[in-house]
Amino acid sequence: MNKSIGPRVCDIMVCAMARLLQDEDRVFHGVSSQMPMVAMALARHIHAPNLVHLNIPGGVNPASIKKPSYSSAGSELLATGEAYFPLEYVFDLSMRGGLDVAFLGGVQFDVAGNVNASVIGDYHKPKVRLPGGAGSAVLIPTAKRAIIWRTKHDKRTFVEKVDFVTTRGNLWKIVTNLCVFEFKNGSLYLDSIHPTSSLEEVAANTGFQLRYDEIRYTPLPTEREISMLRQIDPFDYRAKEM
Repeated sequence: MNKSIGPRVCDIMVCAMARLLQDEDRVFHGVSSQMPMVAMALARHIHAPNLVHLNIPGGVNPASIKKPSYSSAGSELLATGEAYFPLEYVFDLSMRGGLDVAFLGGVQFDVAGNVNASVIGDYHKPKVRLPGGAGSAVLIPTAKRAIIWRTKHDKRTFVEKVDFVTTRGNLWKIVTNLCVFEFKNGSLYLDSIHPTSSLEEVAANTGFQLRYDEIRYTPLPTEREISMLRQIDPFDYRAKEM
C-alpha cells in the first residue's frame, strides 16, 4: 500500500485497540495515554456502550474529550465523570480479578513477554534510567488482559532479552505502529501486520526472530470508525503520540 495515500497509522492503531475491548469491560489507562483514551471512547460509541472507563484522577466514564486542551490524566476526567473511583481502588480491583483491561506502557520488550520500564544498560550503572514500574508492575500481572501500545517499533525496543525485568508474564497484546503482537505459549507472536507496513519491515525492526502461525493484516478502519473518530476526537489527540 502506498503510505502517502493510505490511512493514518494512528487511526489504524486506535481502531485496533478499540476492537480489543468488549461491552461491560472495566478498562484503565494511565498517564500520557491519548491513544487508549480515544480507543476507549470509540469502543463505547461503536460496540461497547457499557464499557467502564477508569483513569488516574478517578473520574468514571468522563463525558467528553472535545476540548482544545485535554490530558489523559487531567482534572477534567474527574470533573465530568459519572462517579469517583480513585486510583488505589483500581489497584485493589485488579488484585481481586475485577479489572478486565489495563492499557500500559513500557520501553523495552522481549520475546518472552518481559517488560522493561526501569533502566537501559546495567541496573547499577545504566545508560538511561527510566520512570520505573509504577502501575505496570502491579497491573500487568493482575489485570485480566494487559495491552501495551507503542508508537515506535525498532530493534532497541523489541529485543531478545530485556536489560531489566520490570514486570513479566501476563501480557495479552502489544499494538505498535507496525503491527500487533500477541503473547501466547510463553512467547510474543506476530498477530497482524498493519496494512501500512509489511512482514519485511516488521522483521527488520524487531530484535528477535518473528513467530507467527499465519500472515494476517490488521483490518483498516471502517468509514463508520473514521467518522466517529472525527466526532469524538476533533482535536486529533490520537495523533499526538506519533
